[in-house]
Amino acid sequence: MFRTALLAAAVLAAFAGPALAQDAAREAQARRILESTPLIDGHNDLPWALREGHGNDPYAVDLTANLAATTKLHTDIPRLRAGGVGGQFWSVYVPADLSPTEAARETWEQIDTVRRIVAAHPDVFELATTADDVVRIHRAGRIASLIGIEGGYSIDDSLGLLREFHEAGVRYMTLTHSKTTTWADSATDAPKWGGLSPFGEQVVKEMNRIGMMVDLSHVSEETMLDAMRVSEAPVIFSHSSAKAVTNSARNVPDNVLRLIAEDGGVVMVTFVPGFVSAAQVAWNQQLAAEADRLGVDPRAETPDPRLRAWAEANPRPRATIADVVAHIQHVRDVAGIDHVGLGGDFDGVGALPEGIDGVDAYPRILAALMANGWTEADIRKLAGENVLRVMRQVQAVADSKQAERPSLALPLGGGAPE
Repeated sequence: MFRTALLAAAVLAAFAGPALAQDAAREAQARRILESTPLIDGHNDLPWALREGHGNDPYAVDLTANLAATTKLHTDIPRLRAGGVGGQFWSVYVPADLSPTEAARETWEQIDTVRRIVAAHPDVFELATTADDVVRIHRAGRIASLIGIEGGYSIDDSLGLLREFHEAGVRYMTLTHSKTTTWADSATDAPKWGGLSPFGEQVVKEMNRIGMMVDLSHVSEETMLDAMRVSEAPVIFSHSSAKAVTNSARNVPDNVLRLIAEDGGVVMVTFVPGFVSAAQVAWNQQLAAEADRLGVDPRAETPDPRLRAWAEANPRPRATIADVVAHIQHVRDVAGIDHVGLGGDFDGVGALPEGIDGVDAYPRILAALMANGWTEADIRKLAGENVLRVMRQVQAVADSKQAERPSLALPLGGGAPE
């Protein structure tokens, strides 16, 4: 699979200096590891990028070509292959400001988009719903395509709809996105429940029963703790980083990382610059303060000229691959090697760290970790073994609960007949 890349690495090693030669050798070793261990990325927003920029049409861009120079996309088949990606959770994201009914409809449309991407390239992609599927598809030389819902508002307060999404192949659901839902608090919105509402607890229990992973990226710390208390299966963070390294509300605090080690779950570290770079967090705060002083909206589609002038005079610092490595290392140090994974959030962000231009970056990231002393066994766990273990444990819990009847719980204060 990686014969050409390995040859290129060997040529570089022959003519480069010692440091570059070592880097090339480590990248080649990473690619060899990924030939037998599928690298499973926890979160990629290509379906939404196709919807927003390309008419929701998988044929509108040639995914068989390297699109780095011609589009803003981070993802295409050549770069997936170069990155050694063996399993991809495609996010079926829809905006948090939609009504629940609109969100449900558009989530189905996003699931359809994933299926059409796979159908358009059957020699490359195959839908997967189990860990065994992922292993089998990877061994066949294809990329296992899994589906994750990003935002619990998509179920429209319906456990029946949750079950139907599972039947359609969804294997994780992020309980919230940027806004607090009718049953769970978000990390980036005002709290309403102090974590999960009673109906939110029922959602988590039903996810356990049907075998859908509980994803705690985007949720408040209180929601994290409630979900881990209620869930009988390990939880995941599909695309989050470490709060102790970068103080962002979207990151995972150390007390939760320590609980993850007990829970058995996995934190899939994301590469979003604002989540991995402390310098960027500080810059964003300075920008917000300047916007407040000027009385303008920093998120306006057309920025105020005065705010633009400030940004030009104070350039945004760039995140780096070293920032990403620091987060991966911290999660390992606190939670343990069995509880760390990768969730890039490619095509869900406008910018990426230096050294990470697209989905082909994974061997560089793994090589940087090996330079820090990570062993081949460590890399295999990070790349995919940890996620496969969690998938199997989640299914084992579901298998043990199959005799239980489906929950008919309704959200408190809504949905019940008069």
